[in-house]
Amino acid sequence: MKTAVITALCLATALGGIYWFHFHGHNPMTPADHISHLTKQEYASGNLREKDAITRMTPRMTRELGELGLKLGSPVFLRAFKESSELEMWVLREATGKYRHFKTWPIAAMSGVLGPKLAEGDRQAPEGFYFVKRSQFKPDSSYHLAFNIGYPNSYDRFHHRTGSAIMVHGNKVSAGCLAMTDPGIEEIYSVCASALDNGQPFFRIHIFPFRMTPERLAAETGNPWHGFWLNLKEGYDWFEQKGTPPNVTVRDGRYAFD
Repeated sequence: MKTAVITALCLATALGGIYWFHFHGHNPMTPADHISHLTKQEYASGNLREKDAITRMTPRMTRELGELGLKLGSPVFLRAFKESSELEMWVLREATGKYRHFKTWPIAAMSGVLGPKLAEGDRQAPEGFYFVKRSQFKPDSSYHLAFNIGYPNSYDRFHHRTGSAIMVHGNKVSAGCLAMTDPGIEEIYSVCASALDNGQPFFRIHIFPFRMTPERLAAETGNPWHGFWLNLKEGYDWFEQKGTPPNVTVRDGRYAFD
């Protein structure tokens, strides 16, 4: 029996998580809505995989959002913090016109160190301001579900930074991506997809090395990335003060906000 379980687990990893739901089914702590009953053949279809996850997540996400006065399908905004390995979701509260914190998930795996991604293959997670359209979603990912954050952006290209296919995905494996647990990515993916399908043209994802407080930045005065991080702090402070993410452009090689 033990050998069979180990063999099946290895197969699940090799197939990018195809059998993840069967093992979750044996864990009494796993919410029932994270247990899929797709067959292997059905799971191989990205469209069916996405539909299955969104169908399972919708009732609970609707309920949890409603408890905070929020609605599934409202615009969303994501922030990630590398040092604390956290990904936050904020959702627009229509009554106030400001975003309210909905949920924070632990980032299960993220390679590299503090500092931006510079080149293809450096295994660094980016830092900066990115946005995601519906076309950047990848339901047939080898890592359960995924969306591409849009690296390199115009700032990265200005500074000749290279790389591609930087994702937020499941399966807890990272080579520069933000890897979540499979249950975590199902929740994130479903709420974000609902927002885009309801008319939000894209959502923003801001990735910071750490929470950009004056005290934390002061501790990095001698870091070669200190100037870059001060520029990131401008966008961080905008959201902290106004409750809405800024429109981000690039002027003279720096991020600009309005």
